Amino acid sequence: MYRQLYMVSPEQQYRVQPAEKGDISQTVSANGTINPVSLVNVGTQVSGTVKKLYVDFNSKVEKGQVLLELDDALLAAQKKQSQANVQSATASLELTTANEARMRSLFAQEYVSRQELDTAIQAKKAAEAQLQLTRATVEKDQANLAYSVIRSPVSGVVVDRSVDVGQTVAASLQTPTLFKIAQDLSKMQIDANFAEADIGSIRVGQAVRFTVDAFAGRNFQGVVKLIRLNPTTVQNVVTYDVVINVDNPEQILLPGMTAYVSIAVAERKDVLLIPNAALRFKPASSNTQKSSAHLGGSPNGDAAKPKKDAFSGKVHVLKQGELKPVSVTLGITDNRYTEVGGDELKAGDQVVIGEAQAADKSTSSGSRPPMRMF
Repeated sequence: MYRQLYMVSPEQQYRVQPAEKGDISQTVSANGTINPVSLVNVGTQVSGTVKKLYVDFNSKVEKGQVLLELDDALLAAQKKQSQANVQSATASLELTTANEARMRSLFAQEYVSRQELDTAIQAKKAAEAQLQLTRATVEKDQANLAYSVIRSPVSGVVVDRSVDVGQTVAASLQTPTLFKIAQDLSKMQIDANFAEADIGSIRVGQAVRFTVDAFAGRNFQGVVKLIRLNPTTVQNVVTYDVVINVDNPEQILLPGMTAYVSIAVAERKDVLLIPNAALRFKPASSNTQKSSAHLGGSPNGDAAKPKKDAFSGKVHVLKQGELKPVSVTLGITDNRYTEVGGDELKAGDQVVIGEAQAADKSTSSGSRPPMRMF
């Protein structure tokens, strides 16, 4: 009886994938919110109670169309009071005008002094000024009365209504918002927050692709319009608002939808590509480290390791049953594949991307390789 040990070949020990030529695109991604390009908040300049409501959510309105009316009883009464003041000021002016003419006649006949004439002239001028003041008050009250009828400043669609009939609105220090009107829902924009690490790659005019949850599997297109210079900092994370123009001819993209935005910031054609898993792979025992230790290097091999930077990396290639390390120059990545350069790696080389799942974790617990008894 004897034992025969089955040895695991390198081809069975590792998972490999060939390096291939192809196209790659590097993207930056972020989430954003779809908003109308022009959203107008309609408020009121006067206080009052809502008497009539003419529009509701999703109502299409034209510029100048009546949206609601406020109770104008107090404003109308104020206007009548001002008009009565105009009549009183007019009568006062007529009296002072006649008094001035009479004083001039008496002064010419030397029956009154110059001071009495000047007093009459001053009284007439004061009456004229008072008449102008009351007329201006009438104009102001007329404007306030007109403000009790709220009209749409633009043509569009009502996307929000904040009041109901019978509700009292108070216009004091801050104008209350009654309606929000989207001017044109066929033109939308996305406000997306990109991390500061990605903002340097984004330029105005770049093409944008995005998806929304409401239409899974469908890609939409947009264009970068603006990178706002006002940063937002939340828990030491700095982001910038990137505004993206979007055409919405079908009007299926609605305000408030979440958009998952992707911007292609670099593209390469017909370059050598390897899986990202190959860059993460490290063999359990490296022959290169052992040999460097025998050659007098430091025990941990630090002295023999070349300095690495963000543009270099190392992969392992399976050639003629042996695992060989290969240094490469790194290019752009799409998070699945990475562009690589250098003279050592060629298209078709079998790049190791991980340990094989065969020999299966049965040996991972420390047990010996399977044996066969005869």
